[in-house]
Amino acid sequence: MSLSDLPPLRETLAEHGLLAKKSFGQHFLLDLNVTRKIARLAGPLDGETVIEVGPGPGGLTRALLEAGAKVVAVEKDARFIPLLEELVAAAEDRLTVVEADALEVDESAFAGGPAHVVSNLPYNVGTPLLLKWLTGPFRPASMTLMFQKEVADRIAAAPGSNAYGRLSVITQAVCQARVVMDLPARAFTPPPKVASAVVRLDPKPDRPSDAELAALERVTAAAFGQRRKMLRSSLRELSGEALLTRTGIDPNARAETITVSGFQALAAALAKQRGD
Repeated sequence: MSLSDLPPLRETLAEHGLLAKKSFGQHFLLDLNVTRKIARLAGPLDGETVIEVGPGPGGLTRALLEAGAKVVAVEKDARFIPLLEELVAAAEDRLTVVEADALEVDESAFAGGPAHVVSNLPYNVGTPLLLKWLTGPFRPASMTLMFQKEVADRIAAAPGSNAYGRLSVITQAVCQARVVMDLPARAFTPPPKVASAVVRLDPKPDRPSDAELAALERVTAAAFGQRRKMLRSSLRELSGEALLTRTGIDPNARAETITVSGFQALAAALAKQRGD
């Protein structure tokens, strides 16, 4: 059986008696027109390795395979493994299914080289997974990820906006980030209570060092943990006055007004101060 011969996803789900599990944050994309658009937004994928987290019934998986990708699908929910194995048979050796928790796997071990990440992420682990890929040892060639709309807006937010925060700074220090697609709740089965959006993330060539990233996490946690306070107060435990003076940042400013490069300067100064 080829990919074009596969039955509709709703039919496959019904045959296996499968429903989305709320505890796993599952909301399925069953419209192949939508999943094919997401695959296109991920860029030319012919011959590329793609890691997909939470494939569920395999709607996005099918689209990635149709685009010519070699897909490694990481699925925690054992109920979907038999269904995905049926897809393996139609994928001409281009689909590997890994039954595991994506928060715990070493992606480099099965990527076998540069890999893109393209996923409709489970809502309950989307942000931790993003932070893992931004700051951990695995360096995706690109990421095209579905989040709740609110989270997507935070990822791509500009300084001064209400959505701008710690996630914005850490993401944009490592990647160029842009929202490339909005999806209403009705696009999913079952429909979530909120809208969703796809974010495209492309690594910057001047990635911060591991020490600077660790310092950036500390600085942003302190600054945005007390975002209504002036930086002189919120960064006090990190010797904030000295850092602010050294980087030329106004001690009376608040976190949401500081650019990503400003936070990176603070992080670099903190890393140097600590001797990292």
